[in-house]
Amino acid sequence: MYQPFREYLEQELFQRFDLQSRPIPSGLEVNVSERGKTPATIRSWCYECPQLRKIRYTYIDAGEAAQVFNCVIYPNHNYDLPLLGIDLLSFGKKKILVVLDFQPLFRDEAYIAKYVQPLQSLRDKYDDLAQNLEMKFYDANQYFSKYLLFAKTDAETVENRVYPAYKDYLDLYWKMLSEAQPLTDPEDIQRIVKAQKDYDQYSADRDPASGLFSSYFGREWAEKFLYEFLFEDAVPLAVPASAR
Repeated sequence: MYQPFREYLEQELFQRFDLQSRPIPSGLEVNVSERGKTPATIRSWCYECPQLRKIRYTYIDAGEAAQVFNCVIYPNHNYDLPLLGIDLLSFGKKKILVVLDFQPLFRDEAYIAKYVQPLQSLRDKYDDLAQNLEMKFYDANQYFSKYLLFAKTDAETVENRVYPAYKDYLDLYWKMLSEAQPLTDPEDIQRIVKAQKDYDQYSADRDPASGLFSSYFGREWAEKFLYEFLFEDAVPLAVPASAR
C-alpha cells in the first residue's frame, strides 16, 4: 500500500541531495519472519548528506495483515529545523493510521513561529486528516506540532488525500531546509545535539512499534533495532543512569 510513498521519497532525496549510504548495523537492514499466517519482511534504508545527518526509513510488508512505512529525517546538528516524521500503518483494510509532522525540537515562540506556523496552511488544506486523535503513548505537547496530520482513514483516502498531503509536507520541508542558515556558534550546535539525543531517548522509551517488531521478529532483535538503528542515541532503560 505504501510503496509509492517510499519510491517518491527516494526519488526526491536522490534528485535533491548528494546522498551517501549511512551504515545500518549488521543484521538489522533486513529480516524475514515466518511467524503468524503471513510471512513478514522488514527492510530499512539509511542515508546522509551535508544538510541531513540521518535519513532513515523502514518498510514492513506482511501482506494484508500489515503494511507499515516509517521515516524520520534528522537535520545536521548545525541546523535547528524540526525533524520530519512520517508514520503510515495499515493492519487489514479496516485499521489504517497516518501521521505526518514536523517534530519541533524546542517550544519557544520564535521557534514555533519560524518552523511550525508555516504548516498551518497545509493543515487547513488537509483538515480531514487532522482528527485530533488521542495519543496513547506520547505527550502531544512534546515533539509534535499543533499542525500535525493524524488520522484513522481508509485505502481510498490514503491514495486521494494522504499521498498529496505527503508530497506537500515534503515540499515544505525541503523549502525550509534550503532557506535555513547553518548555525556557527558551538553552544547553539551543542543545544541541537542535546535536543536530538533527547528526542531519541523520549521516542525509544515510548515507541509502540517495538511491540509490533517483537511479535514478528522476537524481542532481542526488536530491542537491537530500536536502540541501535531507529533511535541510536537513546540508552536502553535497563542501563543505570550512572552509566549513561
